[in-house]
Amino acid sequence: MMRAWILPAVLALCGAAMVAGPGGRGEFGVAVPLLLLFLGLAGLHSPLAFPRSLSAAEARRRSAADGRPIVYWRAGCMYCLRLRIRLWRGARGAHWVDIWRDPAGAAAVRAVNDGNETVPTVVVAGRPHVNPDPAWVRAQLRSR
Repeated sequence: MMRAWILPAVLALCGAAMVAGPGGRGEFGVAVPLLLLFLGLAGLHSPLAFPRSLSAAEARRRSAADGRPIVYWRAGCMYCLRLRIRLWRGARGAHWVDIWRDPAGAAAVRAVNDGNETVPTVVVAGRPHVNPDPAWVRAQLRSR
């Protein structure tokens, strides 16, 4: 759980450090937008930008019942962020599993990726798809 917050914390701290110079000189027109940029990046790379994560077992159970895809992801992954942004509101139609929070989820991803934790891995109807095109995932969500 803690390692999911390392990158957002580093981004927030870097933003605070970068703002110290212009902010100390009273250049708030530069400091405020710079701080907002870094805080926005920290928010995008945090677990807060993603739907609530489930355990791998719960996601498999729910997917078997409703046929919705399972998305295995981790915080700080640019490809996961790209998928999340491109799905927009449709992202809530999938079951999301954070592999850094759930060891069983990480093991499921390693099992289909030759021992690597390559994310996003999307499982649709029991078939894994590694780093799929977001448009394809959106189509899968609509068809369910």
